[in-house]
Amino acid sequence: MNKFSNTSYQCYFDNAATTRVRDEVAEKIVDVLKNNYGNPSSTHSYGRPSKSLIEVSRKEIAAHLNVSSSEIIFTSGGTEADNLILRSVARDMKIKHFISSKIEHHAVTHTLEELEKDYNAKISYVKLDNNGGIDYDNLSELLSNSKDRCMVSLMHVNNEIGNMLDLEKVSKICSKHNALFHSDTVQSVGHYKMDLSKTKIDFIVASAHKFHGPKGVGFAYINKNCPIRPLIFGGMQERGYRAGTESVHNIVGMSEALNISIEKIDEEYKYIYNLKEHFINRLKTSIKNIKFNGYSGDIKKSTYTLLNVQFPLEKAKAEMFLFKLDLLGIACSKGSACQSGSDAGSHVLNEVLDNDGLNKVSVRFSLSIYNTKEEIDRVVDEVVKLLG
Repeated sequence: MNKFSNTSYQCYFDNAATTRVRDEVAEKIVDVLKNNYGNPSSTHSYGRPSKSLIEVSRKEIAAHLNVSSSEIIFTSGGTEADNLILRSVARDMKIKHFISSKIEHHAVTHTLEELEKDYNAKISYVKLDNNGGIDYDNLSELLSNSKDRCMVSLMHVNNEIGNMLDLEKVSKICSKHNALFHSDTVQSVGHYKMDLSKTKIDFIVASAHKFHGPKGVGFAYINKNCPIRPLIFGGMQERGYRAGTESVHNIVGMSEALNISIEKIDEEYKYIYNLKEHFINRLKTSIKNIKFNGYSGDIKKSTYTLLNVQFPLEKAKAEMFLFKLDLLGIACSKGSACQSGSDAGSHVLNEVLDNDGLNKVSVRFSLSIYNTKEEIDRVVDEVVKLLG
């Protein structure tokens, strides 16, 4: 029995989309909602405690990253943080050349497309190997050949196929070429320890709901040496970077969620790693011609929280396949929740799979501390029945 588990949904395997809020975090949020409802910008006795909670949370988050608290800016989530960083760098730091990949989250790819239109920015895409891995030599080549100062924007953990970027390696490449480095770390903050005093990254982003915190809140780390201005104008909240009354209860909840995640990171890593290993072994032994997309089937080259599985079933049956799993109480997805309803399919899989692979059903299963080996066994057994 999973000592962490206490959920009514039978088999929830869509943690890359969002995670269940920890009980301790929910209790903290409710307490703040009840007892700290003052506007943090107010200077009276109701507002000051709210402001104090925000600044304590800021310091706690900064401490986990080993950065200054002044470099942490609270946002509504990773998407806003990505937009704030990329658009402001183009506008305020006059960066004309951005280097990224075609398998980034749409919060990055779509924003870069807009920078082309709005600022005449040049966008270059680094080469990928057959599994979607970054070609680091090509990244160096692109930087060497650029006439302008560049920003490199590459995500740490891919949200669909789980591939991991070597942050240290990219950091050194960027430093060598005097390039700014932005990494979408939404899928890794709270799951991996980071020391930004040792690994030079100019910007990272996070969303609380990816590490058992509330939805609608996240943060941007903005290195103090990168002068940028806000996208949202109004009051002087968040040191002038982001106007609008702060969501005190959500910020406190995010900080609490990160505190717990970091405190328990070794224990929970081991638990989820073993779940993924079990999942891979069960799928391989139970289903012929099973494949894993990207590096997700290689537990040493991908995140321990995600598995993207290609089943020997025609793509035309994908929606019905997922629908049947849902009826069985099994929650998973065919890709990012952010592009649900799109007919274009996964832009990530379109880049890494050949036509044969694209014509098969691919499903993303993402894990958390609230999953069990018994749930995995049930999922595999049900999938075997559906495949006939």
